[in-house]
Amino acid sequence: MQLIEKYFGDLSPQQKNQFEQLGKLYGEWNEKVNVISRKDVDHLYERHVLHSLGIAAICQFKERTRILDIGTGGGFPGIPLAILFPECTFYCVDSIGKKIMVVNEIINALGLKNIKAEQIRAEKVKGQFDFVVSRAVTRLAKFMPWTHGKLIKKGFNDRPNGIFYLKGGDLDEELSELSKGKVIHIYDLKDCFEEEFFETKRVVHVF
Repeated sequence: MQLIEKYFGDLSPQQKNQFEQLGKLYGEWNEKVNVISRKDVDHLYERHVLHSLGIAAICQFKERTRILDIGTGGGFPGIPLAILFPECTFYCVDSIGKKIMVVNEIINALGLKNIKAEQIRAEKVKGQFDFVVSRAVTRLAKFMPWTHGKLIKKGFNDRPNGIFYLKGGDLDEELSELSKGKVIHIYDLKDCFEEEFFETKRVVHVF
C-alpha cells in the first residue's frame, strides 16, 4: 500500500481502504483459485497493482471515460484502475469463468460500483469504448482484431482514444507485425516508477 501512495498520493480514504484490501482479498482467493502466480502473490502491489496503474501514469482518464479490459485474468489492470478512477466505467472480460468469478467476488468485497466483469470472448463484446486496456495477453498483431469496432473514434481525454497495452521486453519485432496506418507511442515505465521490476516494462499506446 505504501508503494501505491508513493506514486499516487492524492487518494481518498475510501480509495486507500480499497487498495489496502486488495492484498488480503487476493491472498485468500489465490489459495482457492490460482489467478496470480504463486511467486507473485508476495509482490502483488508492485507486480500487479502498481503495474496496472502504469496506464494511469500515462493517461489520467477523465470523468465518464468508458474502458474495456480484455483478458483481465484476475482483474488486472481493470480493478486497480477502477479504484483510482471512480467516475469512469470499466468492463472486464475473460474467457475463463473461474477467473471472472474471483474478479466479481473482489469487486463485490470492495463495493466498486463502476466496474463489471463477465465471462465472454473479446470478439463477442458489444458496445463501444474510449479505451481498451490489457496486460500482454498475446502478441499485439493477434490482439488488435479483438478490438475491431469497439473504439469510439472521437475522444475527450488528453490522449487519443485507442489501446493501452502493458508489455515488457523487446517490442521491435512485435510492433513490426502491425498493419500500416496505426500510430504507436511507447512509454517506458522506468521513467514513472523507480523499482527494478519496471526497468523493461512499457505501455504501448496504439491509435
